[in-house]
Formats: sequence, structure tokens, C-alpha cells
Amino acid sequence: MKVLEKVVSQTNGNGTAWPAVAFPSTVQAIKENIIHHLMSFQGRDPERSGARDVYKALAYTMRDILVQKWISTQKNYYAKEKKRVYYLSLEFLIGRSLGNSMTNLGILEDARQAVEELGFDMAEIRDQEEDAALGNGGLGRLAACFMDSIATLKIPAYGYGIRYEYGLFFQELVDGYQVEGPDNWLQNGTPWEFERTMPVFRVQFFGNVSSYVDENGHYRAKWVNTRDVMARASDIMVPGFMNDHVINMRLWSAHSSRELDLADFSRGDYIKAVESKVSSETISKVLYPPDHNYAGQELRLKQQYFFVAATFQDIMRRFKKKHKAFDKFTERVAVQLNDTHPAIAIPELMRILLDLEGLEWAKAWHICVNTFAFTNHTLMPEALERWPVDMIGRVLPRHLEIIFEINRRFLNEVAQRYPGNDRRLRDLSIIEEGSPKMVRMAHLAVIGSHSVNGVAELHSQLLKDKIFPGFNEFFPGRFNSKTNGITPRRWLLDINPELSALISERIGAGWITDLDQLRGLEGAVDDPEFCRRWQEIKMRNKEHLAAYILRTTDVAVNPASMFDIQVKRIHEYKRQLLNALHLIHLYHRIVHGQAEGVTPRTAVFAGKAAPSYWRAKLIIKLITSIGEVVNNDPRVRDRLKVVFLPNYNVSQAEIVMPAADLSEQISTAGTEASGTGNMKFSLNGALTIGTLDGANVEIREEVGEENFFIFGFTAEEAEFERKNPSRTPEQICRENPEIGEVLESIADGSFAGGDQELFRPIYDSLMNRHDPYLLLLDLDSYLNCQKLVGEAFQDTATWTRKAILNVARMGKFSTDRTIRQYAEEIWGIPVE
Repeated sequence: MKVLEKVVSQTNGNGTAWPAVAFPSTVQAIKENIIHHLMSFQGRDPERSGARDVYKALAYTMRDILVQKWISTQKNYYAKEKKRVYYLSLEFLIGRSLGNSMTNLGILEDARQAVEELGFDMAEIRDQEEDAALGNGGLGRLAACFMDSIATLKIPAYGYGIRYEYGLFFQELVDGYQVEGPDNWLQNGTPWEFERTMPVFRVQFFGNVSSYVDENGHYRAKWVNTRDVMARASDIMVPGFMNDHVINMRLWSAHSSRELDLADFSRGDYIKAVESKVSSETISKVLYPPDHNYAGQELRLKQQYFFVAATFQDIMRRFKKKHKAFDKFTERVAVQLNDTHPAIAIPELMRILLDLEGLEWAKAWHICVNTFAFTNHTLMPEALERWPVDMIGRVLPRHLEIIFEINRRFLNEVAQRYPGNDRRLRDLSIIEEGSPKMVRMAHLAVIGSHSVNGVAELHSQLLKDKIFPGFNEFFPGRFNSKTNGITPRRWLLDINPELSALISERIGAGWITDLDQLRGLEGAVDDPEFCRRWQEIKMRNKEHLAAYILRTTDVAVNPASMFDIQVKRIHEYKRQLLNALHLIHLYHRIVHGQAEGVTPRTAVFAGKAAPSYWRAKLIIKLITSIGEVVNNDPRVRDRLKVVFLPNYNVSQAEIVMPAADLSEQISTAGTEASGTGNMKFSLNGALTIGTLDGANVEIREEVGEENFFIFGFTAEEAEFERKNPSRTPEQICRENPEIGEVLESIADGSFAGGDQELFRPIYDSLMNRHDPYLLLLDLDSYLNCQKLVGEAFQDTATWTRKAILNVARMGKFSTDRTIRQYAEEIWGIPVE
């Protein structure tokens, strides 16, 4: 293999030179590396290789560069004894890695030319990569953006999670219904991971606790007679932006401690011989196994403990290289819990410190609280995890003992501060009394962490006022806000290259790592040539999406129409149904001849509903049925199209978001923690129609009220309306006959081939006077706001001006800002 031309000098921890490492920088060098990897890694004849072969070879070429930079980064950590951050998340929705790696390494154009000279198109090569199915929605995508910013800001950190063999599911639409299939993203392997043979850690389950009193009279416990599973690591490299700093996500896969029971095999019981292996490896098989039955709940609990236990053994391994005692543990280790999923880490660290290291409770608890920080991501009660006491006692008996003891000591403190207040004790207890008794994991996370943050200013205030008011009073200063963000490297530079080039031509490229510099675009709104080029780029992006829609759904859409887009997880509180009601209303106006001058509109939906969430799945069916009727009605023509894109993922979002004109962020106020899709759309020049919910509040403050279409109740008004509805559904329909007609068309089978029962549950929920999502109460306001949107879109110059200002004022919403705040205000790590 040819020596690569660019030689980058590296230094070891003592500042002395270590062997120089050559990296491919020229087109010729990249080509020769691709050919080398085709032959040596894949055994392929370069002259007979296809696009998938070349994709893998190019990925291996990028990985070669990444791992050298990663080794240098790790040496620097050890040499300077830096405090490390361990980001624990059950999801990392990283999407595809090739484009992001080439962009952050600064060699995208060289790689593009190299691929073209080999006779391939870079878009085709990039399309060979499977999306890494390591997450579901916003939680996992945020974690992925955080990794990018952590690497770009050179923060010593690691992401820890699970290497799922299968993702949530692959979504197909059959007759308009969601059908779930396996998302086997690893069926052809992935060139991005390093599977580590060492370290391998033993993770315990079940068994019982043996206790004794030590020579100092202290209670000690041993967890014995356990069933064990082995955790094996795979590392995926994450590069910072053109800074030679590469971190890694370490993902654990589960393996049996015994591959084969020879005794059973010898007796001819071949199934039982491999039963242990199959049972063990189920733990890392699937992201979010269904939890509507006991077995599924137990598997989820085992998943959470599995990756936490393996991670803490890795943390201890790394810490003990330089330290024998634990006096400096919190000076070297910070652990961020991404929602409640990893909250079992709190009793796990206590178990390690008490049972394995012999520390006394007070010292162990001090270390524990000062190690952990907890991010809450939800306001929905069902998402605040609770596990049956009996289940934890069976699967993790020692941890239940520790949870009980944490709770006992905490409630003693509560009783001392609030004597005689039994209700306060019940409200703050980790254990929820009832049948069955439950462990409230959010309570455990709050009590066991020194910092608890929400992910938007409104969300954080609601946490303090509505969800955890007692804890906020008991722990003054513990709660804080860290508004979410997105990485501009992926969500503008990589996915919208033409717009990125136009921006850089105008204000320079500094915005890529300092998003506040986008403010420099404000002066461009009065430049006719700039605005014209902006509009042309948007149109090309829309044409690209229109071609994708045609390939995917066989529906032809007009790129000149308004692209009105709502893509996100399907859930009642996100109110895709509200959007659907507007589309029915618009359809009725068209067929009644009342739509002259109305802006042509293409409504695009995408998102997955949880397999057991039948009502959300019925909303998908309603949307696809509306599309079936509208798209085939000759009276409508190009004035309205409705499409639902199947199997929404990161790669699909990268096509959709640059093409959007209108971003639908319409959740019931007070239900969305933050949202990051709202930020991605705005950063790509879409205007938002939304409620004052989550980060919408802050986006509106930044971009200006005149550049944001707001409707509906505030969070306070929504809470009041739930308790004291101002109007009944019947009143709303009487006052606005057009709304009554919309509801009637759902009930009478107009979108179900005359079947009046198919959408009856949706109709009944809308006519329910106690609808928690306030769909009909917000519908008037939404319809009026959508009318204003349509009128505004017809004024192309003003719409473009608003779009440019949206992009120009999105500087706050970079994860670089978010991570800087985490580092300096929670983790105690200064950022260079």
C-alpha cells in the first residue's frame, strides 16, 4: 500500500514525539487505500467490485484515520489525568457514519473525487450504508449530537450503551396500516465498529444475598448463586470537527458465560445445550422489547442493568490504573444519566463501593451523589419509569436492598424537616405503595444525583413546579435547565451542502463551530441576488424530496407547492391527528369550490408508532386513508397531496428537512420536553407553525414573533382547560359547522370506504369532553393560523426573508452551546 502523503505528527503524553502516522489527504492516496481495502479486507477484485464493496472500502479508509487520532486522544487523556465524562444512554441514534466522518475529517471533496475516478457516484456510495439502529427518537438523536459536540469541544468523554442486533422495527405500510418487521441493520456487518476481545465483563442476575458483620461491626453483603452473562465491547469512533480529536461510543453486546452445555449435548438434548447462550444473548438483541407483559418488562430491566454494570466495571478498570483509593473518584469521574433508563447505576455504584471496595455508607453515598447527574426528558407520567418491587427483588436482589436503604435514610431526613407530614413522605418516597409496590426510578435518580436538568426552559420550570415540586423544595439548587440543541455539522453542513456553501460564501465558515456567527446573515435579507440563490437552493432540495416521495410512495407531488411537514414519533400528544383534521378541512374547501387562491400544499408525514400503541397506529391508518382519497380525487389536482413516508429514520430526515417550507411542531402545550426536530427544520430555513411548548418557546424568542406562526393554548391555559373545559365538543361543532363536517366525515366512513366503524375510536376520542390533548379546543386557532400560513407563503419575497432570519437566529440551538454548559456547570470540566 502506498505511503499516504499527509504526515501528521503526534505526541505522547510526555510531549515527546511518537511515530508519525500517515493519513490519506490526496485523491490518489484515497483511491489506493480503497483498492487496498477491497483486496485485503474484503477479498474483492477492484475491477469487479460494486458500490457496496467500494462503500465498505471507503469506510475502512476513514476508520484507519479515526483510530489513529483516537489513540492519540486517549494517550492525552491518560498523560494529563483528565476528568472523564461517561454519558450513559440506552439510545444513540447516530444514523449513517460515512458522510459525517468525511465531513468532520475535512476530506469530503477529496473522497468524492476519488470515488468518481473509480467510476462511482458518491451519493450512490453513501446510500449503501445502513442506518445504525441504535435508537428510536429524539432521546437517541440528542445523544448522537452530544457525542459530535463533545468531540468537537475536546471534552474527555465516552458514550456507553447497547449494541442492539435489531433496531426498534422496520416499518412498512400495508393497506395504510403500520406493519412491523425486523430491523436487522447488522445483517451485513458494519465497518465502523471495533469488536473488542478485551475487556470482557461478567454481569450478574438473580441469585440471593448472603450477609455478615465484619470485624468493625459493619453490615456486609455478598451477592451469590447468580446467573451470569458476559458483556463484550464494540467501539464506534466519533470525530470532532477538523481538530484531530476522536472519542468513542462503547456499546455492549451480551454473550453466554457458557457457549455449550456438553452434558446436555452428550445426552442428545441439543436445544437445552444452547439454551443458556440463547437466553443470555437476548439481552442485546432488540431495542425496547415490548413491555406489555412480565417477560418483556423483565428483559427491559435486564437490558438496563446489563449495560450499566458493564460500564461501571469499565469505569473502575480505567480509574484503578492510576488510583488505589477513592478519595479522588469524583475529581476523575462524572456520569451523566440520559433519562431514567440508566438510573439503576446509582445502587450499582453503591454496591461496588460497599460490597466490593469495603467503604462505609456515608462515604460511598457522598461519592455516589457527586458522581451522578440526571437529565429528565419527559413530562409524560407513563415515561417516568417504575419497576415492580418484586421484579427488582428477583432479578437484582442486592440492588433492591440498597434502594430500600437509600429510601429509608432519605425519608428519615424528610421526616426531620417535615415532622408529622405523612403525605410528604409518600410523595417523595422512592417506593410507591400499592398493589404491586413499585420503585420510582425518577425519584431514585433525583435523590442520587447532584444535578437534575430539564431540556428546555419551559420543561425545566414544569419539572420544578408540577412533576417534582417536593424535590425542588427539598434540594434547592439541584434543578437546572440545559436547553437541547443539534450539531450544525450534520444538520446543516452535511445534509444541505448548497445552502452551507452559500452561507459560508457570505459570512465565512466560522459558523460551523460557532453557530452564533449565523447572525451575519441578517444583512443578506435585503440582497436580491442572495435571496434568489436561497430560493433556488430550496427548490432543488424540494425536487430531491419530490423524487424520493415518488420512488417511495408512488405519489407525484409538485415541488412548487408548500411542503408542509410533520415527521416524528407518532403519539397522541404530538397531535398528528390535529394536522390530519386540518387536511380534511382543506379537502372539504377544495371539493366545495371554496379554495380559489388557496396555496397548493403537499403534506408530508413520517414516524413510527409503538407496536402496542393501537390508537397511534390507527392515526397512521387515518392519515394514509386521507391521502388515498385526496390524492385520487380529480377535483383536487395539485392543490393538495398527502403522503406518509414509511420507516422514518435519520437518513430520511436528512432528505426531508432541507426541503421543508413549513415545520409542524403542534404538541399540546406542556407535554413536549423540548424537541429537536423543530431546531433542525429552522436551521434549514423552514418556518414553524407551533404551540408554546418545549423549545418552541425559545425558538420563537430567538427568531422573532413575526417569523413564527403560533397558535393554541399556553401550558397554563391547557392545564386549566383540562380541568374546566370552556366549550364542549358539541358546542364547538355548532359554532363552527366546518369542524362539524370534518368530524362527521371521520364518523361516516368517508375515508374508510364507507366503513363507519374503522375510525369510530378516533371520532369518540375527539367528542370526549375530557380529551387530555385538547384537539378540538385548539382546532379553531390552528385552522386560522394555517390560513395565515397559506397567505404568507404566496408572498415569496417576505417568506424568504423570514426563512433567512430563522437560520440567522438559530445560534443558541447548537449542541456545542449545550455541551459547554453541561461541562462547565455540571461536570466541572473547563472547555478550551
